[in-house]
Amino acid sequence: MHYAIIAAGQGSRLMQEGVALPKPLVRLGDEAMIERLVNIFIHNGAEAISVIVNEEMPEVKAFLESLNLSIPLKVITKSTPGSMHSFYELSKVIDADKFCLTTVDTVFSPMEFARFINDFVSDNSADGYMAVTTYVDDEKPLYVSATSDGDITGFFDTPVTEAAFVSGGIYALRRNSLDILADCMDSGHTRMRDFQRALVASDMRLKAYPFEKIIDVDHLADIEKAQRFLSIACNDLS
Repeated sequence: MHYAIIAAGQGSRLMQEGVALPKPLVRLGDEAMIERLVNIFIHNGAEAISVIVNEEMPEVKAFLESLNLSIPLKVITKSTPGSMHSFYELSKVIDADKFCLTTVDTVFSPMEFARFINDFVSDNSADGYMAVTTYVDDEKPLYVSATSDGDITGFFDTPVTEAAFVSGGIYALRRNSLDILADCMDSGHTRMRDFQRALVASDMRLKAYPFEKIIDVDHLADIEKAQRFLSIACNDLS
């Protein structure tokens, strides 16, 4: 399994609220956010990890390069106009039939993530799994509708009756999805939600995979919220 992390954002809201560290290096307990993701991926069968970081935060690249890992870690340094452009840069180095992409500020239960990955790896019928949750934490959530069997039918910017979930920013996909990504780039799209809609429009079979809670760390208050959540999630593992 190839894993990829989008860590190319500016983290401007955290900086405005007095957080001096670049967002990927903000600590949750004993680990930087990006280090936590790397460790989780390694524990879930990572054969390679790719990360994109922006050019304004060289300390993030230096931190990643200082890690002593047993698997290849590819760091792409490039500032991009949006998350979909960051994904496109990562897609150039993804060399696997199945891969998992997350944003660096997505905080989730390691136990739920392990089930998510195991089910995706063993599912030969789905083109992708999208982590979803009923817990709304994002300022601009992407609402997700699905059938009773979990097949995703749509992505919406505003709440609609049939959309029971919001997107959690964790994407497990097959390599054929990258052709859709390239088409989105050619069409001038910049947002990941446009890519997700294009996947549905292309009749790819996407499964909504519920997580109890997924937290986005965008503000100072989110750091404490994420730490409390992880302390409970880690206790559940012990």
